Amino acid sequence: VWDYKLRRCLFTLLGHLDYIRTVQFHNEYPWIVSASDDQTIRIWNWQSRTCLSVLTGHNHYVMCAAFHPKDDLIVSASLDQTVRVWDTANLRKKNVRGAPSFDTAADTVVSRVNADLF
Repeated sequence: VWDYKLRRCLFTLLGHLDYIRTVQFHNEYPWIVSASDDQTIRIWNWQSRTCLSVLTGHNHYVMCAAFHPKDDLIVSASLDQTVRVWDTANLRKKNVRGAPSFDTAADTVVSRVNADLF
């Protein structure tokens, strides 16, 4: 994570095993979502500098991922020719007050794509 005004790296979040294609800050919580060629999406807490969850399910590079502007959802698109919608409501409930740790595997929730969501 860079401070562009100071032109220096503040800290590094380690976890992806291949190129990172995109990152986005959440507009309300201290979260960052990242998508990678390692076929995963990661949700990070930039305040505690920890990985909150690893979302798995794509079978090829994940080219982009973004938080929904209002709902507890992340949408991702992959070269496996799928768009996936991920439910992050349980993650928010556990981390609104900044709980520092929990089992990330138990919090990975995959929802089927629902055209009515957007």
